[in-house]
Amino acid sequence: MKIKLTKSGYGRLKWKIFIQLVLMVLASFILFWVVYLNLWHGRMADWIVRLLQNILFVDYQDALNIYWYYIRNNMEFFILVFMALAFFVFFYFSLNWFIKYFRQIDRGLDALLNGQEQEIILSPEIEILEKKMNLVRHTLEKRELEARLAEQRKNDLVMYLAHDIRTPLTSVIGYLSLLEEAPDMPMEQKAKYVHITLEKACRLETLVNEFFEITRYNFQQAALEKETIDLYYMLVQMADEFYPMLSENQNTVELVMDEDIRVSGDPDKLARVFQNILKNAAAYSTPGTAVTVRAEETEDMVRISFENLGKTIPPHKLASVFEKFYRLDDARSTRKGGTGLGLAIAREIVRLHGGDIAAESENGRTVFTVELPK
Repeated sequence: MKIKLTKSGYGRLKWKIFIQLVLMVLASFILFWVVYLNLWHGRMADWIVRLLQNILFVDYQDALNIYWYYIRNNMEFFILVFMALAFFVFFYFSLNWFIKYFRQIDRGLDALLNGQEQEIILSPEIEILEKKMNLVRHTLEKRELEARLAEQRKNDLVMYLAHDIRTPLTSVIGYLSLLEEAPDMPMEQKAKYVHITLEKACRLETLVNEFFEITRYNFQQAALEKETIDLYYMLVQMADEFYPMLSENQNTVELVMDEDIRVSGDPDKLARVFQNILKNAAAYSTPGTAVTVRAEETEDMVRISFENLGKTIPPHKLASVFEKFYRLDDARSTRKGGTGLGLAIAREIVRLHGGDIAAESENGRTVFTVELPK
């Protein structure tokens, strides 16, 4: 019969412990047999009788009777006691062998706490723990790296936004000062300055809102207020809201879906998901092209896709588009540059609904797909 030692992950350890116990029992028996043949057999009776005579001062016959009555007649009991004592002595010394595993685990935990970069190595018998500890170590390293990168991106973004806020704010103050200092300014020039001031103030509002997004970015504890949503009506509303932004570059939204598709979810949060995706599509679409929004039902899911034509997103960037503070456009001074939170927030909301979001880009065609449970 073949014994599968690694069935539970600790098969080798169990087998080794079993062998240790068998060896201790055998060693106890051998020790008893050696003692019995060399000390006990033919000699122990005389020793005990002589001991009783010298200590208890009994005569020879009484000492012999005591030996036969209390010792000889209970020989099996004394044999078991002797073997048990021998077993526990061997067991005590074998504990040092067993405790070495705990020492190794303790050293491994210290390595995790101290952030050791080297691989944790344990005995083959506890290889499964070694793998788990190294997996934890790699996970902690990855999370630490991600946290550092996110913090660095956030700090850079705050610095960029602080710099960008100063520019429109200076313009607003400058043009308002001109309007105040020259009240008799020609109406045409005054209207021009007011228009520029309004544009700069709107840009300033956008940047302040981006700061607000950074401070409130935390959907882990967000509660969903679900209801049945008319998906077609919601997406039509989204298209109408983005008409001014899309029309600047002669872009449009094309809906390809049945009008009776419905989904269960939080309408405010899902609206935010679609707004963030549409905003991204509108910002990066080729002028004069359409953003195609499709929705279809499967047995238990609703799949919504947003397709636009524009620059192909490189694979190394596509893998990061859903990360916090990641921006496709490195030119922070352009109108496309945002906080890099829109798609990250969209992913968090979709996952809260038990769904998933993905992106693909190839040959100038970029598609964001949202899957939601019915």
